[in-house]
Amino acid sequence: MTMDQSLRVKAGAIKNRNVMTRAERVARLKELGQFDESNSIVGMPKVRVVKVSLKRKKKVKKADDEKK
Repeated sequence: MTMDQSLRVKAGAIKNRNVMTRAERVARLKELGQFDESNSIVGMPKVRVVKVSLKRKKKVKKADDEKK
C-alpha cells in the first residue's frame, strides 16, 4: 500500500541519524586507522556520528536602511 502524497514529508532524508550501519562503521574505522581485518566484527568499537549543522547566513542591511 502506498502513502498519499499529502502525508509524505519532503525533508525525510535530511534528518540526522544517530546509528551507523556496519559497513559505515567499518569504513569510518578504516579512515581512523582503528580497524584490523584480522579481528572479528563482533565487539567493534563505537564510532561517533558527526552531526552536520548548517549555519544560516545573516541578512546584509542595505545602506539605505541605515540612513533612515
